[in-house]
Amino acid sequence: MDSKRLMATITALTIFLGLGLFLPHYSYSQATITLKYANFPPATTFPCVQMERWAKEVEKRTKGKVKVQTFPGGTLLPAKNIFDGVISGMADIGNFAMSYQPGRFPISEAIDLPIGFTSAKAASLALYDLIEKYNAKEFEKVKLLTLFTCPPADFMTSKPVKSLKDLKGMELRVSGTGADVVKRLGAIPVAMPQSETPEAIQRGVVKGIVSSMEILKDFNFAAYCPYATEANLFVVSFAVVMNKDKWNSLPPDVKKVMDSLRREQAEWTGKYVDDHVKEALAWSKQKYNHQLLELPAAEKAQIPGLVKPMIDDYIKRVTATGLPGDQIVKDAYALKAKYEKRYK
Repeated sequence: MDSKRLMATITALTIFLGLGLFLPHYSYSQATITLKYANFPPATTFPCVQMERWAKEVEKRTKGKVKVQTFPGGTLLPAKNIFDGVISGMADIGNFAMSYQPGRFPISEAIDLPIGFTSAKAASLALYDLIEKYNAKEFEKVKLLTLFTCPPADFMTSKPVKSLKDLKGMELRVSGTGADVVKRLGAIPVAMPQSETPEAIQRGVVKGIVSSMEILKDFNFAAYCPYATEANLFVVSFAVVMNKDKWNSLPPDVKKVMDSLRREQAEWTGKYVDDHVKEALAWSKQKYNHQLLELPAAEKAQIPGLVKPMIDDYIKRVTATGLPGDQIVKDAYALKAKYEKRYK
């Protein structure tokens, strides 16, 4: 081989090998999309269980094109910063509770009102349909991936609550709009972190907690609250959202997979956590001889009247912002009736 041909061969090999340094990274980045998903409760709780299920389904249905890195327990963003953190791009995806930012999510708040949902599945689908109907501007800065709620909140107490009279003057840990509900039923709402509540119950600072009953097992509240009274007071709404620029950058086939999961995930989460409440109650009964009580039917019938001023206030407040508050509430009740009839 003469020197010119030798130099040409060496040059070609050098260019080929040089390109080889870049091509694997380029093809990998094109083939795999990594998304960071922020969540705030502990990994074992239902909002994080639904996160892991969604992540696995996306990875499976995109045939590995999408990889979702999950961050439970506020390890990427704290609860109150998740929505804005997704907007700014600190996380690609985030799950948060709308009630943590009162007034910012007015249409979602209608589902959080004390309108008496009896299951998370019915409430989750009602929330989904309500937000879809109004194309809610509260989510206009993000891509909405799914919506769901916790199960209805009930009383979990150190002393039995068999009637509304038993609630009079009872200090109960409760958060958000639930404080007004509890107050109108005669109890004394106390704000404190959920993590501090077990000790507060043991010391008698509070006599129980108002929340959905999966916490009897998930946070071992059955050990501190031997009684629970079913009241179906209110639910807490959650949304899973994606950064809009990140969404716009996704290929059409990936967008199609995520859109196909939106309603499915809402329904799956509602069913999962309703079933988990039953599991938690059975576990609490077996381990602690926990007792589930019910208010008399006549007293249950009084609750809507006692909390009606809250709903009237919501209508007035939301109407003042230009939204049809009265119609939103009517739609919430209609969706409640529709899904509770379907999922009896």
